[in-house]
This record gives sequence, C-alpha cells and structure tokens, in this order.
Amino acid sequence: MLFGLLLGFSLVVPPGPMNAWIAAAAARSFRAGVVTGLGAMTADAILGTVVYVLERAVDLHVALRGIYAVGAAVMAYLGARLLRAPIGARAAPGETVAFARALLLGISNPFQIVWWLTAGVAFAYLGGIVLLLGLFGAIAVWIVVFPWAVHAGARQRPNLERLVGVVSGAILIGFAAYFAALAVLA
Repeated sequence: MLFGLLLGFSLVVPPGPMNAWIAAAAARSFRAGVVTGLGAMTADAILGTVVYVLERAVDLHVALRGIYAVGAAVMAYLGARLLRAPIGARAAPGETVAFARALLLGISNPFQIVWWLTAGVAFAYLGGIVLLLGLFGAIAVWIVVFPWAVHAGARQRPNLERLVGVVSGAILIGFAAYFAALAVLA
C-alpha cells in the first residue's frame, strides 16, 4: 500500500499541465479545484484501465506522434483560454464544465498517458489491487490538499488569483509547444 501511495504521488505532485489547470481553478474556489481534480482522477482511472487492457496491443512508438499532437492541441486551447481571460476576469464555469475540461486534459495529456504506459503498467503487474488503492488514495489526498493550499493563498492575496491564472495559462502553452515539437520529431 505504501508503494502505491508513493507511486500515486509520483503521478500527481510534479508540476505540469494538470497541476497548472487545477491551480487555476482552485485560485477561484476550493470546490472548483477539487472538482477539477476529480476530472483528472477520472482521467487516470480511464487511462489506467485502457492501458491495462490494451498494453500489449499498442505500438507505443507509432502512437506517440498522435498522443503528442492531440495533447499539444488540448493544452494550447486551454492555455489560451486562461491567458485570454485570466480567472478573475470572467465567470467561473459550472462544475460539470470544470470536470469535463480536466477530464479532457487528463486523457489527452502525454505525461499522464506515458506514465500509465510505463509505471502504471509495471505497478499493475507488481501488486494489483493493494497498489491500486494506494495510488488512487494518493491522488485523492492531492486533489483536496493542493486546491486547498492554492485557494487559501488566493484568499489572503487577491492578486494571486489573476497571477495563478496567467502563470497556469503560460505553463499550458509551454507544454503545448513542447508536445507539438515532439509530435513533429517523434
């Protein structure tokens, strides 16, 4: 179980597109951050299931170009939305929309896909359900603690909400450019 928790934190803690998206939502409201995190967690459940079932049937090298291209497009779109209208400048999307956007980002995020194709497959064969419970336990902790911390900071410093939106948008655009380059070079 402890190994599953460590594996889960290895997926969710590193800075990246999903944490930028969760931070942008959490700066607006704690609940929006958690709902966004639930969308990301659902994406992990879907990716884990798909990778486990199709792991031997997919030629990863051939699929990588498409994974990178789709991930780059989704990240560019979401990043541009954040940069065009930073969080404080427009009404927050409803919870269903926040969940759906995080789910879309999660299932198209090359980092999450490749993590599941590597570490995710390895853990599935090593420990089964015990590691799976630890993994999703870590994700559940992160999608509550991280939004809480971001939102608490944004409440104490009102300008932080706008800054988090702009920085998160820039991070998404940066990752979009990186994945677009990989799509061409892969």
